Amino acid sequence: MKFFIDTANLNEIKEAHDLGVLDGVTTNPSLMAKEGITGKKNILNHYLEICKIVDGDVSAEVISTDFDGMVKEGKELAKLDDKITVKIPMTKDGVKACKYFSSNGIKTNVTLVFSAGQALIAAKAGAKYVSPFLGRLDDISTDGLNLIEEIRIIYDNYLFDTNILAASIRHPMHIINCAKIGADVITSPLSSIMGLIKHPLTDIGLEKFLSDYKKGNK
Repeated sequence: MKFFIDTANLNEIKEAHDLGVLDGVTTNPSLMAKEGITGKKNILNHYLEICKIVDGDVSAEVISTDFDGMVKEGKELAKLDDKITVKIPMTKDGVKACKYFSSNGIKTNVTLVFSAGQALIAAKAGAKYVSPFLGRLDDISTDGLNLIEEIRIIYDNYLFDTNILAASIRHPMHIINCAKIGADVITSPLSSIMGLIKHPLTDIGLEKFLSDYKKGNK
């Protein structure tokens, strides 16, 4: 399973990259705004900075909601770097744009997916990634992990090439459970990835090893 980091913070991206587990990055307008990055030129330049750090795909989201606007923005984003994946919403015009991009060799990530039907349509339109938001489903007392399982079954039944990119990850166990049920990719905050490293017994064991070493080497 690939690990993407969901952020626009360059320091966090570098930290994940230096850790040796980073496969890609996802961003959105909210994450850009959180870092104080506004204005078209600044946003495009920031994507270039991200692409300098990572080796894998970088999802860059369009702002337009109509077909023509998405196509125009998507083409501009795709020209920035071969790593750019155009992130488009799961809407009627988004599906049309996805088909246009996939027919023209431009990678897409269809986002804001909340049902197996939406994931099926996105795969039919040629999306490279589909992003089900499992955390947001959990927020409304719906099993987000069950959606990942449903999409996995459908994609395996028909050998779709679309990658299941589990999004809206809230904690380390989301990552573990996504790995168990076959998500191709997770995108999460750095904190959730780092949470996989920590275990109290590891800390206790290391402390004991070091203590015993010191006692024997006085």
